[in-house]
Amino acid sequence: MTDIASKGAELLRLHQDSKLLTVVNVWDVISAKAVAGVAGTAALATASHSIAASRGYEDGENIPVDEMVEECRRIVEATDLPVSADLEGGYGDPAGTIRKAIGVGVVGANLEDQMRPVAEAASNVEAIMQVASKEGIDFVLNARTDAFVRAADRDPAEVLADAIERCRAYLDAGAPVVFVPGKLDEEQVSALVDALGPQKLTLIGLPGVPSLARLEELGVARVSYGPMSQRVALTALQELVESVHAGGGVPSTMRPLN
Repeated sequence: MTDIASKGAELLRLHQDSKLLTVVNVWDVISAKAVAGVAGTAALATASHSIAASRGYEDGENIPVDEMVEECRRIVEATDLPVSADLEGGYGDPAGTIRKAIGVGVVGANLEDQMRPVAEAASNVEAIMQVASKEGIDFVLNARTDAFVRAADRDPAEVLADAIERCRAYLDAGAPVVFVPGKLDEEQVSALVDALGPQKLTLIGLPGVPSLARLEELGVARVSYGPMSQRVALTALQELVESVHAGGGVPSTMRPLN
């Protein structure tokens, strides 16, 4: 197998394993190296919001796709671990964007449905998986539904049913896993896993969701952290500034950069 093929196979295996995969999202080379350097890190995932913010763009496909893919390339080249990229809704050309990402060594991706009609969103999934097949890799498309993040005041039961319908359609279209971001409770997570099967669901680790140990017990495949990792880093930076302004300095817990 080529190197990219072996990385794709490994990323797929990590999602299919009964052990929960956790990925703390990165946004540039130095954050990728910092996360990859921590023992136990098995894969990296980018955060589109964080990459856009680091380059001065608002979230929501405002960053040019080539800039996004270029940052993904730099991250891929900075690590030997498999890298999954958050590519928002595909920047107007989901299959073409995934082809570009594969071209720089990315072996997985989040793709938002942005609540498009189910048939249209599923067609995008199918087209992406056809691209991956032609490239000869096990591409871990993490097909995302925005059912919960765009729920507004809809009835929670209807939102859950909508999410299940969409996720089933994306799995049927060839996606190996599906992503349902939102502050989900244990009952909602259980319903999703029951409907979709074990090791098919990925979630975001928001405050207040079930513990990682419980999510693993329930059969969740993966938990990621989106832009929160960047927010944590920037909070630490602001806390350093506050300490300096108060006459202090760097904390004794600071670690050297590798």
